[in-house]
Amino acid sequence: MGICLSAQIKAESPSNTGASPKYMSSEANDTQSMGSKGSSVSIRTNPRTEGEILQSPNLKSFSFAEVKSATRNFRPDSVLGEGGFGCVFKGWIDEQSLTASKPGTGMVIAVKRLNQDGWQGHQEWLAEVDYLGKFSHPNLVKLIGYCLEDEQRLLVYEFMPRGSLENHLFRRGSYFEPLSWTLRLKVALGAAKGLAFLHNAETQVIYRDFKTSNILIDSDYNPKLSDFGLAKDGPTGDKSHVSTRIMGTYGYAAPEYLMTGHLTTKSDVYSYGVVLLEILSGRRVVDKNRPPGEQKLVDWAKPLLANKRKIFRVIDNRLQDQYSMEEACKVATLALRCLTTEIKLRPNMTEVVAHLEHIQTLHETGGGRNIDKLERRTRRRSDSVVVSQKPNAGFARQSAVGGIAAAYPRPSASPLFV
Repeated sequence: MGICLSAQIKAESPSNTGASPKYMSSEANDTQSMGSKGSSVSIRTNPRTEGEILQSPNLKSFSFAEVKSATRNFRPDSVLGEGGFGCVFKGWIDEQSLTASKPGTGMVIAVKRLNQDGWQGHQEWLAEVDYLGKFSHPNLVKLIGYCLEDEQRLLVYEFMPRGSLENHLFRRGSYFEPLSWTLRLKVALGAAKGLAFLHNAETQVIYRDFKTSNILIDSDYNPKLSDFGLAKDGPTGDKSHVSTRIMGTYGYAAPEYLMTGHLTTKSDVYSYGVVLLEILSGRRVVDKNRPPGEQKLVDWAKPLLANKRKIFRVIDNRLQDQYSMEEACKVATLALRCLTTEIKLRPNMTEVVAHLEHIQTLHETGGGRNIDKLERRTRRRSDSVVVSQKPNAGFARQSAVGGIAAAYPRPSASPLFV
């Protein structure tokens, strides 16, 4: 069964737990609210009315009875996860008529049901219907339809069998196969294409909550962006930004956005750089179970990535010899460019896509299979230094809670899968 759906919150400071301090889940009240120091007034509002949004020809309007039937009356054993939005259930519908079908037949769906007591409300629900109802792209999750009946608000999505990128990167255990370098490049590129599509849309869209738990993966490891509750239309005319309440996830939000509330597409680019760094390192953006100095990934990794001789200290050691020095350096350089505090120096997402396509081509033409002896010796020396420091022992000591040591916190996952 799936774990918790990550609930987006306003967050300003991390929790003191080992879990990534990004949101509150039903399993751990481990986050705090982010105080909004920016403007609370948005410069631009969505021009479409609620009626126009709900009349999208791309979406089916489900009755509550239909959704109940598809999910077997929201049975507990069909729950995939729970979070700030509410519970998510697995269901089945006929692929042609989109009517409820017997379990195990037809098309598998994931149904998010709004919790009346949750922090997310009608506007976030409507934003998802709006954006996913008018956009179609291979790297955006497909919204099949919605239900708005009395107080009931539900969203019906395609089912993503491989879950979230967060789960693939951070779960540990001998029975888990770490995501390969080839698949990491594929996911990084696909997610970048999804963001580039939004930024280049006729009406520019700023995603605002780009993170590993919002990147879902299908059976062929194609990534798709999900959860558009915080998305905003971009600035228009001669305006350079949108002023809005500070919303998002701690660790991923761009520093200038946190300071001013000014939102641009470059805010998404910064968030992408954080995720690219997580993909490269296999580490969470914030991890209290790490030694002091390594708990905040961006602060720890940026100086290392800037030094070619130290890059391998950042790269996930489970990848071993799957990549070449040239590939690693190019990904590291791209991450650094996205993470720069100089907004104008960050690339746009179209440039990011082009760089990643070049790196992927380099890898496919044999870059990862032709690692020279010098690189191998460098890696062995780097690995020997890490082993001599015995970091795992430190993790175990620091993460002991109630006499039980846990090297990594339990990852949360998107509930659009089991």
